[in-house]
Amino acid sequence: MGRTNYFIEGLQGAGKTTFVQKLSDQLMDYKIFREGDYSPVELAWCAYVTEEQYRKVLTDYPSIANEIQEKTVTEETHKIICYTQILTDIPDFHRNLEKYEIYNGNLDRASFENVILERFRRWDGEGQIFECSIFQNIIENQMLYLMMTDDEIVRFYQRLERVLAGKTYQIIYLDAADIPATIEVIKKERADDQGNELWFPMMIRYLEESPYGKQYALCGMEGLVRHLERRKALEHRLLNEIFMNNATIVESKNYKIDDIV
Repeated sequence: MGRTNYFIEGLQGAGKTTFVQKLSDQLMDYKIFREGDYSPVELAWCAYVTEEQYRKVLTDYPSIANEIQEKTVTEETHKIICYTQILTDIPDFHRNLEKYEIYNGNLDRASFENVILERFRRWDGEGQIFECSIFQNIIENQMLYLMMTDDEIVRFYQRLERVLAGKTYQIIYLDAADIPATIEVIKKERADDQGNELWFPMMIRYLEESPYGKQYALCGMEGLVRHLERRKALEHRLLNEIFMNNATIVESKNYKIDDIV
């Protein structure tokens, strides 16, 4: 068996990015995959396009075609463009490329699940650290856009756990006890130099404009807390019922890295 792979999970603001950095400092020979990077398993903040779609993207944006090509990886029948890593002033470039993500309801349920399961099936890495690659982005899409019930999501993760059988991995879940307090912290942390909040308005808009948010009238801080409470309960269920042999739950921002790895 090869070196253990680590999947770092938890709600927004639980401290995943900080934990990933601490873990990478501890395991200096490990490969790190953060959100937006090209990853063998996850596609957050990346466009997932066919050859025909890729040619159209290059045609639509000739002035940055070289940068697009530099941030593109070919995988069998698709190309993956790490478009959020491309700096450009071209109006709506990032918004237009976002339409090619597998999230935000862009794919139907069957297609979405097949893409995820097939990527995990092909993955055979070792000594790798992944941020938000097994729960957060997948579950957000399943809950908010595909309108899946908790039981339906559990059944999907039962399939994923079978795909992962024989692979060496550990899920480290950073548990945020006080969700409202956690949100208040990241509202301040993710602001610009003038103190203008960046993350919170975007997250609220993402929630309110989703099919789930509209159906259940989830608005503002109260709506976000309700959503994250449901997600936290579901993720604990997944950890306790499906991944119990491959999961460690630690208190968010109150741990010693040496005690975990």
